[in-house]
Amino acid sequence: MPIKVIAFDADDTLWVNEPFFREAEEKFAGLLEDFMPQHAIMKELYRTEIDNLKLYGYGIKGFMLSMIEAAMRISDNKMPLALVEKVINIGREMLEKPVDLLPGVEEVLQELNGDFRIVLATKGDLLDQERKLKKSGLERYFHHIEIMSEKRTSDFEKLIHHLDVDSSEFLMMGNSLKSDILPVLELGGHAIHIPFHITWAHEQVSHEVKNDQFYSVKCIADAAELIKTMK
Repeated sequence: MPIKVIAFDADDTLWVNEPFFREAEEKFAGLLEDFMPQHAIMKELYRTEIDNLKLYGYGIKGFMLSMIEAAMRISDNKMPLALVEKVINIGREMLEKPVDLLPGVEEVLQELNGDFRIVLATKGDLLDQERKLKKSGLERYFHHIEIMSEKRTSDFEKLIHHLDVDSSEFLMMGNSLKSDILPVLELGGHAIHIPFHITWAHEQVSHEVKNDQFYSVKCIADAAELIKTMK
């Protein structure tokens, strides 16, 4: 069947996101270097984040809470309140970051609109993702916006059902093999991987993806050219 719906991931597919987390992690480690070596601080923060995903989900606010919890553990509950304030300020600075579109994004959305239904399918904190979408100026391009707490096969299955298309008529584009690509391929959909130069460890996949409906390109403009050949 021809592709009818094209879904885009948001963070690190449409706009920059992960570098802000890396910058925040480095600032956090710098605040606590009197208690522990920086590499150990990073490891403890990551472990705390992963443990808390089931409670806080993805996003900056959950990251802020994980930083505070990790800092308490790293300092053996001895960090001063002024340090807590600095940790919170790291998170607030992240929430106030500008939305930097990646090269070619708006041009591709303009080009594909009309020929396909264009959907935003992202995960994370609802308020923060809505904020970034509004700041991006891209909202007008999307037929439907889906902000998920997680991107599992079942979540994509619900989305495809809601859009009233067959999975073979659905194409997903994103930077994460784990979240954007593999669940859609499992359902029989199409997927285009657009790698970003930084990938969070939790989103990394070690094995090679082999599927006739899987494609990988260098940038979003190349994805648009590829889609023209798939009509």
